Amino acid sequence: MPAPPPIFPVTHIELPDFEQHLLANGLPCYHINRGTQDLVRIEFICWGGRPYEKHPLVARTTAALLKEGTRRHTGSAIAEQFDYYGAHLSVPFQMDTGNLAMHCLNKQLPEILPFFIEILCEPALRQTDLQAYLKRKQQSLKEDLSKAEVVAYRNITEHFFGANHPYGYNSTPEAYADLQQEWLVEHHYRCFHAGNGFAIISGRFDEATSSYIHGELARIPNRTAAPINTLTVAEQTPGKIVIPHAQGGQAAIRIGRRLFPRTHPDANGCYVLANLLGGYFGSRLMENIREDKGYTYNISAGYDSFRWGGTFQIDTEVSPEYVQQTLQEIRHEIARLRDELIEEEELQMLRNYLMGSFLTMVDGPFNWAETVRTLLTEQLGTTDLANLIKTVQDISPKEIQRLAQRYLQDEDLWTVIVGP
Repeated sequence: MPAPPPIFPVTHIELPDFEQHLLANGLPCYHINRGTQDLVRIEFICWGGRPYEKHPLVARTTAALLKEGTRRHTGSAIAEQFDYYGAHLSVPFQMDTGNLAMHCLNKQLPEILPFFIEILCEPALRQTDLQAYLKRKQQSLKEDLSKAEVVAYRNITEHFFGANHPYGYNSTPEAYADLQQEWLVEHHYRCFHAGNGFAIISGRFDEATSSYIHGELARIPNRTAAPINTLTVAEQTPGKIVIPHAQGGQAAIRIGRRLFPRTHPDANGCYVLANLLGGYFGSRLMENIREDKGYTYNISAGYDSFRWGGTFQIDTEVSPEYVQQTLQEIRHEIARLRDELIEEEELQMLRNYLMGSFLTMVDGPFNWAETVRTLLTEQLGTTDLANLIKTVQDISPKEIQRLAQRYLQDEDLWTVIVGP
């Protein structure tokens, strides 16, 4: 029987280059020209997410209605055009930005890209489409609120930032009912233009294709950049919140706190710390609470960041009779991080996992394009990603313990329990 191939740790990751171009209308355009197939993806990203709203829910609603038609074409006509040519149109949701993306074969660009520009620049945002959208969202919200995990997530994020903060407010039937068509029109005019965002072109394309794309993107109007709203966090003393919830057989547990964006000097270390605690299948919470105790099928911990803030959060669902035991074990694992130095063997396993995940971020033009988009929207560059990789490779047990002692004190953590 042949011997299996040897396993080598990932010690170096070559971050691909990307080019920046400034189009005639002032739009920054980033090129990621890689891959083996004549397929191109174009994404327009503008500063038009929640921090730029004048009214709650306007950002997501405006983006969602882009696909519902333009002043010249109905939504069904646009969908038929994209389907006929095997193209795809999407509205990726991001907290800080408004996004519109498409991909198609290079040879189909003349049939697809003009529609993309039309959708971006001339959406109809009709009252009838808004009413149909609101009806769908109110129904889906009703269904979501029947799930304990959704209620728990909504509650804890509201306590992280405050009920009026862009990152903290929650959708309600009343907020949907209050939406006005003119609010969407105003938000689109103020945010979706060349002076308030950038574009990323990824895939394999030649100079002629690049020139054609530039010419189409240059038709996007340029206006004054949208100002960001005042972001005031509602400071509250963390505590424990128990919310009765009759539907469903399990209880949802969320534990966490507000943190900072990735520009903070401790952000990279907190990323490592969160993954050690619950970021992969071999993490401490998974090993203890799933594998050893059998209290849950899944438990995770993560550090999430936005342009203007971040969060650390643990989440799981368990049977009601295991809630207290699960809470006890979570606290135990957090205390271990504060009180004990991690063994080198465990730290190396974590490094191997994270280095492997970094490889997926640069695997192919589209994955790398999404990584570049994240870096740009969080005011970072490839040097910052290289620094994160270096942190994973070099972080010491003492530094991990310092971060746990600084950011994972029990009195700084919210606990939300929703269930029977």
